[in-house]
Amino acid sequence: MINRRHIRVKVMQSVYALTTANSDNIVKEENFLIHSIDKMYDLYVLMLDILPNVKNLAAEQIEISKKKHFATEEDLNPNTKFVDNKVISLIEDSISFQTYKEEHGLNNWHIEEKYIRTIFENLQKSTLYKKYMENEDTSFKGDVKFIIQFYSEFIAPNEKLADYYEDINISWVDDIPFVNTWVVKTLQNLKANKSLVLGAMYKDADDKQFVSDLFRKTVLNHTKFEEEIKDKTPNWETDRIADLDMIIIKMGICEFLNFPSIPTKATINEYIEIAKDYSTAKSSFFINGVLDKVCKDFEKSDRLKKIGRGRL
Repeated sequence: MINRRHIRVKVMQSVYALTTANSDNIVKEENFLIHSIDKMYDLYVLMLDILPNVKNLAAEQIEISKKKHFATEEDLNPNTKFVDNKVISLIEDSISFQTYKEEHGLNNWHIEEKYIRTIFENLQKSTLYKKYMENEDTSFKGDVKFIIQFYSEFIAPNEKLADYYEDINISWVDDIPFVNTWVVKTLQNLKANKSLVLGAMYKDADDKQFVSDLFRKTVLNHTKFEEEIKDKTPNWETDRIADLDMIIIKMGICEFLNFPSIPTKATINEYIEIAKDYSTAKSSFFINGVLDKVCKDFEKSDRLKKIGRGRL
């Protein structure tokens, strides 16, 4: 499921797109934002679906080898440890997984089999695969460990796959690292003899509402927030502040004033980390300084109305 940090990233991107396009069509951009988050689920399922497709290719090769005119003993009695992997079986047998694929037409790997073939060929050549196939351990725990290593080493960092995803959906470029982590967590949480059930996109209704609220309240109040920033940066003209830095600071101010249950420290820390990933090398220090000044000013003027855990 999507977490608050990635929600902030997606909102930041939409605010940036709206402001740089000089558009006032908030509804259109908000709809695109929500749609781009929903489409992350397609990416998540596609990534998971690589595993059973690699397994199916391995099974096909075993059957082809058995039908050779001069089949060897190994061809006739192959090592089926990989095709019998219990983790892959759980994914294949998942009703919610298969239903989602069918309803959303996600048959990509039947059409683009070259990616599956390349991944399997690279896996077969690896020490990881050789050790797994030779190991007599057939436990579920051992299967989980192998599949996580397989995914982490051969699928997650695959640049050709990343290019393919980008061609399908440009917004997936920044989602890939997050979704890779999501897939690994899913694999880690699997239990033997317990079906894989795809979870919800959002943790709860509050997180889903957070998307629209943060986007709308940042955009609708951006002029007012800009005045707050001017007061705290007397040695800086606003046009000297990078557009992305300005948006990040405005989103932080928006959270200070409009989200009473979010602690100010949590807000500042989240946007510092986002700045490290998406802005310049020095941006995180600048953003930290401005948000800290704004927060202290709001505290002195009693403009912070935090409740519950927001007081922490």
